Parts: sequence; structure tokens; C-alpha cells
Amino acid sequence: MQDICQRIEKAYQLFFKHNKKGVRPPGFRKVIKYKSFTLKQAGYKFLGGNKVKIGNRVYQFWKSREIEGTVKTLTIKRTPLGELFMVVVVDDGSKQEVEVKTGKIAGFDFGLKTFLTCSDGTRIESPQFFKQSLNAIRKASSQHSKKLKGSSNRERARKNLVRRYEDISHRRRDGAWKLAHELTDKFDILCFETLNLKGMQRLWGRKISDLAFGEFLQILEWVAKKKNKLVVFIDQWYPSSKTCSSCGHILEIIDLSVREWRCPSCQSVNGRDENAARNIQMVGASTIGLGDVSRAVPAIAV
Repeated sequence: MQDICQRIEKAYQLFFKHNKKGVRPPGFRKVIKYKSFTLKQAGYKFLGGNKVKIGNRVYQFWKSREIEGTVKTLTIKRTPLGELFMVVVVDDGSKQEVEVKTGKIAGFDFGLKTFLTCSDGTRIESPQFFKQSLNAIRKASSQHSKKLKGSSNRERARKNLVRRYEDISHRRRDGAWKLAHELTDKFDILCFETLNLKGMQRLWGRKISDLAFGEFLQILEWVAKKKNKLVVFIDQWYPSSKTCSSCGHILEIIDLSVREWRCPSCQSVNGRDENAARNIQMVGASTIGLGDVSRAVPAIAV
């Protein structure tokens, strides 16, 4: 009841906040559309043999990992395929991972063709999982639309389509976790530019959704916090692409199609993404009080 009351309270608060924009008040949801419920202090009990008692019934589950610490909440989630997952939140006594200090700081520039460009010159390409599976998605969607509504064949086709989307989501999330661990093992401070992802999505649509940069940043911040690393965000209006990382000269305008330009002041040739990453690194370093970073060195000891 606690979780249900909190959900209702949150729904009404959002309604009162946005009711002038034509938002409807919250209503009842069908059982088939109810995706999860959470049990807090009571209502469940873990038994031996991978069994849990919820209410008056006992269920058996497959344990993907050992439950270590004090159980705080238990959530049952149902996927679009109808599979049930049990999510357990525990308090492990603030146990942290082993710290590995590298003494390095790096800036990263986000791009459409290259997922991340690092200030040390390395590039991280995006696998573009959705683009790879686009033909399979189209085929599964076409088969689903051809089936009679309400039939068992349509339900099977729907589940097949959902499996395609879930496979993309799982591969993308797995890649994000691996990349987050790789970057936090290599650098102590990671600097990024704050981006208007919703505005970018309106311009480039599916490309931005496929890259899932917002989801990656959430995962990176969580991993960095566990490893006592720092993620820094600079102002999105800072002209990182138009500023020469060698002398600081700022161009008045630069077209998005220009991938390389020569500085009129120092005559240095700047690659658009590499130059932006170096500027993001320098601004991020000054933001946290490290002072001015040498323009000739892409990574510094801190």
C-alpha cells in the first residue's frame, strides 16, 4: 500500500503541476498494463532453496547473484513478453570497489558518426545496434501488422517483435556498462559537454535514440561514483568546436559540415571533434579548480 499511495501522490502532483497544459488527471490502469509493484517493509519473506513468500503464496526464482546486505525493498517487474523479474534493493554498508588512481583527466566530445572523441586522440565508435537490426525489426513489424487483431498468431508476432527490441536494448546497455568501466579505469576525471538531447533528437531522430548518450551518461556517473571517480559537465553554450585549443582564438561561425579548420591566428590545423574534446578537458579542469591545463598535453596528472 505504501508504494501504491506514493505512486498516486506522484501522479497527482504532476497533474497539478501541468494541468494548465491539458494534462488529464491520473486514472485506473488495467491489470495487463500494470508493469510492476514494490514491497517495502513487509509482505515478503525469503525462504531457503531460492524461494520467496509474497503474501500467502510461495514462489521459486532463479538467483542471478547472491543477495548480500540488508534487504530494503523488493520489486516485481513484468516485461512486455510477460516474463517476471524480481529486483532486490539492499544496503551493503557502503562497500566500495577497490580504487585505482591513474592521475589522468580527459575531455570527451559526443558525435553522430563517432560516439566519443577523447582529448588524447582516441576515438570510440558506436556499434549502432538499432541500425544493424533495422531489417529484422521491419520484417517482424510487417508480420505483426498482417495478423488478425485478437488472434493468437498476432500475439506470437507481437512477442517476436518485442524480442527484437529487447535484444537491441540489452546489447546497447551491455556495451554502455563495459565502456563506462573502461573509461573510469583509465581516467580519474572525465569531462563532458552538457547537451540538449531532446533538441538533437528533433533534428536527427533515430540516430540520437540509437546512440543512447543519455543512458550511457547515467551508467557512467553511477560507475564513477562507485570507483570514487569524478564526472564533470561544462556549459552547453561554451564554443568548444569554434575555439582553437592551441591559442584560444574563437571563430565567429563554423558550419556543421566543416570537420577540419585552420586557425587564422596560430595557423594550427584543428580537427573538429579532437579540438572540441581538448577544449572540454581544459574547461572541465578549470571548473574543478585544477587551473589552466597545458594546451600541448591532452592528459595531465592530478
